[in-house]
Amino acid sequence: MTTRTDAPTRREQILKEAARLFAERGFHGVGVDEIGAAVGISGPGLYRHFPGKDAMLAELLVGISGQLLTGAKRRLAEAQGVNSAGPLLDSLIEGHIDFALDDRPLITLHDRELDRLRDTDRKLVRQLQRQYVELWVEVVREVYPELAEPSARSAVHSVFGLLNSTPHLGRPGSLPGRGATAELLHRMARGAFAAAGA
Repeated sequence: MTTRTDAPTRREQILKEAARLFAERGFHGVGVDEIGAAVGISGPGLYRHFPGKDAMLAELLVGISGQLLTGAKRRLAEAQGVNSAGPLLDSLIEGHIDFALDDRPLITLHDRELDRLRDTDRKLVRQLQRQYVELWVEVVREVYPELAEPSARSAVHSVFGLLNSTPHLGRPGSLPGRGATAELLHRMARGAFAAAGA
């Protein structure tokens, strides 16, 4: 959601505001009228874009899981022919940090509201996430070949926990700038992998 440079569509605006409001007040604490007001349309006008709040939630959570996986696959394809897996791991970390810093409401939403999805949507989210994790595991094991697969998988999940802690980092303005925060998170992620592989 953060890689586009052109103006967001109305549908994307609705999803962004829905994610923010759901994260702030919970899925059941937000009505369609509030989401509509946040983007300058009537609540009933939202139904031209989505059948209801459940559909928005599903698109948000399935959508970000798919985008993370697609982005990771793209980074993997761009690294074909590179002799070292280290730069690819750095690229994967950078991509996840972009998500963690720019889409914080989606992290909160995932933690709180995943169980509200229909079974089929929840299973799809989990399937996409497993593929994303396994792609990371493969790269981590290339960089740290001494790591057994279960340990590499645990390390990947641990680093995701570290990076996905961004909603808890404090109020806007209480942190160093985005660049400094991204560099800090990157060093911590690499340090965690290095410690796991030691």
